Amino acid sequence: MAGADGDDSLYPIAVLIDELRNEDVQLRLNSIKKLSTIALALGVERTRTELLPFLTDTIYDEDEVLLALAEQLGNFTMLVGGPEYVHCLLPPLESLATVEETVVRDKAVESLRKISQEHSPVDLEVHFEPLVKRLASGDWFTSRTSACGLFSVCYPRVSSTVKAEIRQHFRTLCSDDTPMVRRAAASKLGEFAKVLELEYVKSDIISLFTALASDEQDSVRLLAVEACVSIATLLPQEDLETLVMPTLRQAAEDKSWRVRYMVADKFSELQKAVGPEITKNDLVPAFQNLLKDCEAEVRAAAANKVKEFCENLPEDNREQIIMTHILPCVKELVSDTNQHVKSALASVIMGLSTILGKDNTIEHLLPLFLAQLKDECPEVRLNIISNLDCVNEVIGIRQLSQSLLPAIVELAEDAKWRVRLAIIEYMPLLAGQLGVEFFDEKLNTLCMAWLIDHVYAIREAATCNLMKLVEKFGAEWAQNTIVPKVLGMANDPNYLHRMTTLFCINALSKACGQEITTKQMLPVVLKMSNDQVANVRFNVAKSLQKIGPILDSNALQTEVKPVLEKLASDTDMDVKYFAQEAISGFKEMMSCVIPHPPDCCALSWSVMERGQISCKLLLITVPHPN
Repeated sequence: MAGADGDDSLYPIAVLIDELRNEDVQLRLNSIKKLSTIALALGVERTRTELLPFLTDTIYDEDEVLLALAEQLGNFTMLVGGPEYVHCLLPPLESLATVEETVVRDKAVESLRKISQEHSPVDLEVHFEPLVKRLASGDWFTSRTSACGLFSVCYPRVSSTVKAEIRQHFRTLCSDDTPMVRRAAASKLGEFAKVLELEYVKSDIISLFTALASDEQDSVRLLAVEACVSIATLLPQEDLETLVMPTLRQAAEDKSWRVRYMVADKFSELQKAVGPEITKNDLVPAFQNLLKDCEAEVRAAAANKVKEFCENLPEDNREQIIMTHILPCVKELVSDTNQHVKSALASVIMGLSTILGKDNTIEHLLPLFLAQLKDECPEVRLNIISNLDCVNEVIGIRQLSQSLLPAIVELAEDAKWRVRLAIIEYMPLLAGQLGVEFFDEKLNTLCMAWLIDHVYAIREAATCNLMKLVEKFGAEWAQNTIVPKVLGMANDPNYLHRMTTLFCINALSKACGQEITTKQMLPVVLKMSNDQVANVRFNVAKSLQKIGPILDSNALQTEVKPVLEKLASDTDMDVKYFAQEAISGFKEMMSCVIPHPPDCCALSWSVMERGQISCKLLLITVPHPN
């Protein structure tokens, strides 16, 4: 078309139209994603007069394409000529805000909210506010749900008359026949309340809040709970008891567990919004009930808020409220039948020690910690171990070592290997919290004992554990504390333990670095090449291949290569195989020969840390043969 008219400027729009009509969804999507480029090529006037009308008329595509279009249009202000012409973007976005797919509507509303800020107050009343009214009174619920998200962005900047109309439209949507619309209105109730004048919050919003909180659909009622937080922060303290609390009490005892769950989930925010007096009189009993709820999901949500709730209690009687009202409920939850409840509690219960102080922690909380530390659920144990530092700060390391650590050691020596395995996995975390000195004194022996466990999975996990400890405490600590004990196992009568030495060397070599690996570990590995057990010898070959990239080239040539050649002629087939595998790997590092330059250069190979090999010509002065 462009060629026929001799006007190349028509080409971009022609390409767009062709691609938008293409059967291939990906082509249409690509075209939409290039809209800004096409708009730039067309210029602002043609974008307004040709591109946008075309887009408005052709909104019938796949959801993926419409989603991309809705997102693109939110960034189109400058491409249509700036804020003066931003209202031109409203027609296509209005159409997108009415489609059936929720994500497309939400993205269209997001873009409309964004460009509403670029409208002048006059344009807002002339162009944007009529759009909101059209959506709010649309025949399909899709347009009415979209309208709910637009009231709050235009309300602050319009005249009093228009404000009254907007409030009326919002009231109508809050009592809409369609649950989806009421749900959308309830989700935006708190946001809308924040932009209203206080008198209308009291006269309009409170009645809407009460109605939505009593809706027949629990999905609407739970969203009203969310709005309650925003509404409570807007009202004076003296109005909260009469205007908000009756509805909140009702929600906390709602027949639907989803509504009670929402109350539990928002409890800390509600507590801050209503203040200390109402918290003491109303929220403490409500929180107790939520902690004892018949539904596990509600108990878990409430348990997750225990620490926050206790922190926000009024200081003058905080301890008394916790000890009298909250702690008895917490004690019941420690032995709850649902593991999610116990896990949620374990993630926060340690924080109570800083609130209750040393004496209460030792007397009341430590027994609970011990019970959870022995819980059958791994996540409960992990959550306790993860937060030991909180208790350490309050009761001190000595008290901690006398109370919780014996339980950890007991679990570490449990007859069930899966329990031992779980404790090993927590050890690096525990070591980081307790520090290197305490670890060496209390837990080092335990970690070494795992290396000779009769279950292979434990020995393997213990090897990984050592690597993580070295990464945490450093190579010097490893050299003084871990490496001598590991290397001592090379002389163990049990060949499985001798093999564990090799596995540890494989794991520790990189963390310990070249010097420790070459001077301390390599001699032991080479010596073990003479072991009587073939399994040990072929693991020597595998270890040499593993640590090879960390060693310097001299050690590879003079020490490693001869041992591998000896193993390659071993009588055992497996030993020969793994030795030859290692040699073929080392050939890339050691046996590549490049002819010497005649006078002054020698070739050296550098083995990189990660096992990648790079050839470097090192200039070395050598005497001339003449």
